[in-house]
Amino acid sequence: MSRMTFTELIRLLEKNGFRMIKEKGSIRYYYREECPNLIRVDYHGRKEIPTGTLKSILKAAGLK
Repeated sequence: MSRMTFTELIRLLEKNGFRMIKEKGSIRYYYREECPNLIRVDYHGRKEIPTGTLKSILKAAGLK
């Protein structure tokens, strides 16, 4: 996945068992029992996520 919007990323995280545990402004934090990392997403709706940011979030979440 080289291109994705923030909305698509949120759907992907939730589909893989992550749930939002905290929201402060546009920043959302997602958690899953099996994942030692708290996933931070600076949410901007349908805006496309920069490639490096997307790769970093997916790596932290243990997703491809």
